[in-house]
Amino acid sequence: MTYPPLRDYGIIGNDDRCALVSRRGSIDWCCFPHLESPSVFARLLDADRGGHFAVRPTDPHESSHRYVDRTNVLETTFETTSGQATVVDFMPIRADGRESSESTQQAIYRRLECDRGTVDLELEFAPRFDYARTDPTLERVENGVLATAGEDGVDADSADPEQLFLYTGDALDDALEFRASETNTEATVSLKAGDSCWTGVQYGATEPLASVDHQQALDETKRYWREWLSHRDGAPESMPERWHEMVIRSELALKVLIHHETGAIPAAATTSVPEAIGEPRTWDYRYNWIRDAKFTVQALHDTGHEQEAREYFEWFSDIAQTDPAEINPVYGLHGDTGDALSEQTLEHLEGYRETGPVRIGNAAAPQQQLDVYGTIVQAVYETIQFDSEAMVTNEEWDALCDIVKYVCEHWDERDAGIWEFRDERRHFLHSKLLCWVALDRGIALATENDLEAPLETWREERDAVREAIEARGYSERASSFTQHFESDEALDATALLLPIYEFLPPEDDRVQATIDAVIDRLTTDDGLVVRFVDSDIRRDEEKAFFLCSFWLIDALVLSNRLEQAREYFENVLERASPLGLYSEKIDPENDQLLGNFPQAFSHLGLLNSVTYLARALESDGDVTPADFDPGNVETLFRRSESSES
Repeated sequence: MTYPPLRDYGIIGNDDRCALVSRRGSIDWCCFPHLESPSVFARLLDADRGGHFAVRPTDPHESSHRYVDRTNVLETTFETTSGQATVVDFMPIRADGRESSESTQQAIYRRLECDRGTVDLELEFAPRFDYARTDPTLERVENGVLATAGEDGVDADSADPEQLFLYTGDALDDALEFRASETNTEATVSLKAGDSCWTGVQYGATEPLASVDHQQALDETKRYWREWLSHRDGAPESMPERWHEMVIRSELALKVLIHHETGAIPAAATTSVPEAIGEPRTWDYRYNWIRDAKFTVQALHDTGHEQEAREYFEWFSDIAQTDPAEINPVYGLHGDTGDALSEQTLEHLEGYRETGPVRIGNAAAPQQQLDVYGTIVQAVYETIQFDSEAMVTNEEWDALCDIVKYVCEHWDERDAGIWEFRDERRHFLHSKLLCWVALDRGIALATENDLEAPLETWREERDAVREAIEARGYSERASSFTQHFESDEALDATALLLPIYEFLPPEDDRVQATIDAVIDRLTTDDGLVVRFVDSDIRRDEEKAFFLCSFWLIDALVLSNRLEQAREYFENVLERASPLGLYSEKIDPENDQLLGNFPQAFSHLGLLNSVTYLARALESDGDVTPADFDPGNVETLFRRSESSES
């Protein structure tokens, strides 16, 4: 089997689990019971060994897919010479306000329906527990098949062998056939126009999938997603309809990734999808990186999702109360650190498109990344400006003071940087910028909220960081701020954040020169931005990074270069998948999506760029950074009065 391109995948999910479904009708990636748990289907990472759950016509066919309007319910349509059939995929979630049980949500439902003519659909169920490290045994049971993991495969929550139930009901049950290996099962069902039947998988037991009203579950799930989106008014008049559609899809993509218990947001739904085919830069992104807290808070508030923003704020507020020396750049979605995130290589899996290694865990977790302190303080500062109900308790303020004190004592050290270079430590510009942010926003929090702090010391250190950045971070030779203090040539897209964090005004000659240098040396004609070039740390980047492309758009808007910003934004929109999803990176030569998928921070970048552009259009393009301060603007979408009742 060949590997489908990432563009061919859609995501379904609920609360803190999800699955990738290909346009071929195959579920090729799914982890139970949680997103960061071991996989039960992993054909995404090994076409032969990984495991899958496929439904497709037996005859030659064409296929397409789409989301049911304003939901994360996915429809895949198959066309054959004899007819048309549609497979509807979703993970159930309630819309009536009642809590769904974990067992209810640890399931995937699939409705098979013939739209016209006749279609024979074949089902193939090939579960592989624990990243395909154990072979299952399959047993015929009432209403389907029960797969049980081998001796080494246990449910981490119960220490019992893992189980996955395949529901077949009446229509498929009689057609089930086991392969000789007894690790796969198949069935074929013949449907004529108007016929439908249900199948699906339930993790851990046969119930409730075997006995619920499946159509009611589908209706409730659709209603849940639509009601979640409806808690706001329509889009601003300045926003084109296409932008609005992409905003909705980005919101839904983020919501399906947000962990409902902790508010944490993983960087992506997958592990080890390579940054470039044939190169070993493969990482596990099913964890929360706190360095992007500012952009997360901004995007959630700008789209009117105050509850999710508040839960996220509470999540990193808890982290902020850790000893600053022990704050990690990466956390598990349940707050895990240490051994829980230790990196392992799965040698038995070949990797997506035969590009390994396949990794679980992430060795970046214990790195020193000085930027995390600035993002924490910035996120607290921005949340308070956005949310009138948010406040800093005495305990939280003491913790923030400890963070700022730590920055005072350590800002001039080398670190691994935002791109997490594993063997190099440098004075990275981005790390210094975020240290300045920690001090500047700490001072603002203290002075604006009458909080006690050693302001004289903080101001002295803030000035020292500024002096270092301006003296050692800008290169006359490159006419740009550079990647790190030791280089006069290395150019990095993170320099675009200088005006966004308001370190310098956009009209500053050095800022404009940096933007021009980024466009000249890091950007394609279509506005796709690579992360860095001419670095002595690693060879030049060739694949574009979506988040950096959105940073460039934001910096151009702040610079009142609106026509160029809008052109680039439209071009980046065209690079989304047919379903409106983004990965981490893209090959500018052929538009191949690369990196883990879907990527939360790419969608956050889109939401923030829409916000910048929409406000600039409403102001006829004449804006200043102050126009985007949270305290001075309305959110992009306000909650509607009807949703408050």
